[in-house]
Amino acid sequence: MELDKLLHEKFTNIFKKGYITVEGTTLTERYDDVKEDLDNLEVNESDVWICTFPKVGTTWTQEMVWMIINNLDFEGGKVNLDDRCPFIDFSFVFDDREWHDQNPEENNFPPCVHDPIGLYKSLKSPVVVKTHLPLVLLPKQIRNGLKKPKVIYVSRDPRDACISFYHHCRLLEGFSGNFDEFCELFLAGKIMYGPFWKHVLPYWNLRHSPNLLFIKYEDMKTNLSGVVRTVAGFLERPLTEEKVQILAKHLSFESMSKNNAVNKEFLSDFTKKFKLAQNCPEGKFLRSGKTGEHKTAMSPEMLKKFEEWIKINIQDTDYVV
Repeated sequence: MELDKLLHEKFTNIFKKGYITVEGTTLTERYDDVKEDLDNLEVNESDVWICTFPKVGTTWTQEMVWMIINNLDFEGGKVNLDDRCPFIDFSFVFDDREWHDQNPEENNFPPCVHDPIGLYKSLKSPVVVKTHLPLVLLPKQIRNGLKKPKVIYVSRDPRDACISFYHHCRLLEGFSGNFDEFCELFLAGKIMYGPFWKHVLPYWNLRHSPNLLFIKYEDMKTNLSGVVRTVAGFLERPLTEEKVQILAKHLSFESMSKNNAVNKEFLSDFTKKFKLAQNCPEGKFLRSGKTGEHKTAMSPEMLKKFEEWIKINIQDTDYVV
C-alpha cells in the first residue's frame, strides 16, 4: 500500500489519472477505454512488431527495422519516426482529454500520439509497429497464434533500463519522486508495464519460434553491425556489407541524437512547455546510450537489492543478464 500511495503521489497528473493492474501488469486507467480496440486489432502478417519493456533500445531498433524494411530510404526517414512506426500504446499512455478541454486554443496532438491505432490502420503494409505491452496483452490474433507477424523483442540489463526509465519519466511523464523511490517502484513492478521479469521472460521462452527474434541492447552496443545483419536476415531483407556499414553509421548514438526524426524533441518540447518536465528542465529523450551506468548511479544498498532481485527472478531460467 505504501508503494501504491507513492505511485499516486509522485506519478499522477493531468495526463495520468491513476493506475490499474491488467493480467498482472501495471498500466494507466486509460487502458480500460482502449482494451477492446487493442485486443481486436486486425493484424497483417507482413508487418513487424517491435515489443519491448521501456528504455531498452526501442527507438534504436525501430529506426533499424524501418530502414531495413524500406531499403535504407533516408529521404523517407526524414518523417517523424512515430508517424512511420506507430506506437500503439500512445492510445493509453497519455490521457489527453482533460488537457484538450482546458487548452482548446492549442493544436491537437499529431495522429501518431492522439490516434495511433487509426494511424496503424491507415498505413500500407508492411508496417513497423512499436509496443511495450507484454505478450499476454498483445492483440488476440498474435497471442492466439492466428496471425504470425515477425516479432522483434529487445531486452537490456534491468538496472540500466531502470535508470533510463527514471530519467524518461521525469522528462516526459511528470514523475516527481527521487531516484531511490523510482527504483523501489521498479523492483515492486509498480511502474508502467511492470513487473519487468513478467514482461521479459515470456518472450524469452519463445525465442526459438521462427517468427520471433530476441536481441539485447548490450549486443547492439558492442556489435551493432552484427545485430544489423542478424535483424536483416530475420526480416528476409539481407543487406550488402556496404549497406550494413552505412546503416550502422546512421544508427550511431551521435547520429541518432542529432536526428530530429527520431530524437523525440517534439515530445520533450511539449512537456517542458506545459511544465510536466519541471524536475528535468534540460533533459533529452536520447540521454546517454551507455551500458553499465548502474555501477555508478546506484548506491551500494540499491545495487544489492537489484542483485538479489535478479537472482531470484532468473534462478529457474537460462536467461543471463
